[in-house]
Amino acid sequence: MKKKILLPLITITLAFASCEVLNDLGIELPETSTIPAGLSQGEIIEGLKSALTVGAGNSSATASKLDGFMKNSKIKLPFPPEAESVREKVAKIPGGQAKIDEFVLTLNRAAEDAAIASKPIFIDAVKGMTVSDGLAILQGDEHAATNYLKDKTSASLKQAFMPKIKASIDKVALTSKWEPVANIYNKAMLFTGGKAVDPDLNNYVCDKAMAGLFSLIADEEQKIRKDPIARVNDILKKVFGSSEANGGN
Repeated sequence: MKKKILLPLITITLAFASCEVLNDLGIELPETSTIPAGLSQGEIIEGLKSALTVGAGNSSATASKLDGFMKNSKIKLPFPPEAESVREKVAKIPGGQAKIDEFVLTLNRAAEDAAIASKPIFIDAVKGMTVSDGLAILQGDEHAATNYLKDKTSASLKQAFMPKIKASIDKVALTSKWEPVANIYNKAMLFTGGKAVDPDLNNYVCDKAMAGLFSLIADEEQKIRKDPIARVNDILKKVFGSSEANGGN
């Protein structure tokens, strides 16, 4: 069975590629493919790059504003699950819940403070997109562009992002919020024989912040695919609008 092309973008592509090139890339087109006139290879790759750049920029701006994480239930950083036993025990102590709430707020402030630094990292990755990358995205699922960005940037993004997270944690005094909570719990453990905790907050905040950003980028990708209003420049309108005119879904 030949591959079914799923993305709205697919119906606008491949006008620029010869059968020989497609065969070399291992790409098999459905016989019913419709190819609109007036779109070049360069325009389609430019459209994909623009979609990722717009999505990354909007996501970075959304996440980095005040309460960008804290008041978005989809990406809000919760109390570290690895220390759930800490939360449960501290919550039972007078004044403990207030400390927990303050700590969770500070976790999210650290993520918000660091999120703005993600934009140039994402944009650098987008600049490296090749024709074969573009074709792979065009044949992928509805989050193929986001997944491309995730695959290409996750390792280097974390490496580059971690110092910013650490700086943000220091800036909002996150450690000073965590230590009272952990100390209350650890003192209780002295009497019960339980194990003290010391979770790595840098990794926790970094991983959660990255996951939240990619979630927002996926949302932005869907908007650009489905909503003409989200196509904020001419290349997005031309590429994605052409898709709709040729039967894209």
